[in-house]
Amino acid sequence: MKRILLILMATLMVFCLYACQTPTSPDVDVNNCYTTELPAAEGRTLFVQFKMSCGATFVVELYPEYAPQTVENFQDLVERGFYNGLTFHRICEGYVIQGGDPKGDGNGVAENPIYGEFSDNGFSQNTLTHERGVISMARRSDDPNSAGTQFFIMHATHTRLDGDYAAFGRVVAGMETIDSIAAVPVKEQVHSAEKSKPVEPPVIESAVFVNYVAEPAE
Repeated sequence: MKRILLILMATLMVFCLYACQTPTSPDVDVNNCYTTELPAAEGRTLFVQFKMSCGATFVVELYPEYAPQTVENFQDLVERGFYNGLTFHRICEGYVIQGGDPKGDGNGVAENPIYGEFSDNGFSQNTLTHERGVISMARRSDDPNSAGTQFFIMHATHTRLDGDYAAFGRVVAGMETIDSIAAVPVKEQVHSAEKSKPVEPPVIESAVFVNYVAEPAE
């Protein structure tokens, strides 16, 4: 009888250990990503290279002709190393990936909110449309001048955002990395029912200025 009890207890312990394991989710699939890492430039440029903690990279070109103050603010943050170590905290496949929040949950308040450079805020110069690959500023609230550090990258084209958000650049290398980030497992956000909170938030290892020359088309 004692032997049977010991066997049952051992079986129960094994079952409990298996059942209580925390499920793991894959990070960004580096096999399906752009992994070309360019050397950092000596000063500011209009190209910013993001390197993820998994080694994947992508390059964004900034367009000051559309949103000069927005670009300058973004350059200031990159120069300070502000984005290093932050995450993409909101991921909506087929829509956007969003990052740049120091709190990591979308509720971080901008240190110095900037003027919203888009048409619904009286800024007609910005005609950049929210096509796949475009980078734009996320706002903290309905206040058109509440953007500061958070940004989003369009995973797909959604022109209904035009005029309401300050688009200011475009991914010029590494859209496959954006696709991989957009595909990570997600769950519901704590403060909303939106299923966009990554189970394992992709981490931005660094964002630095680079000198970029597009590869010739084959």
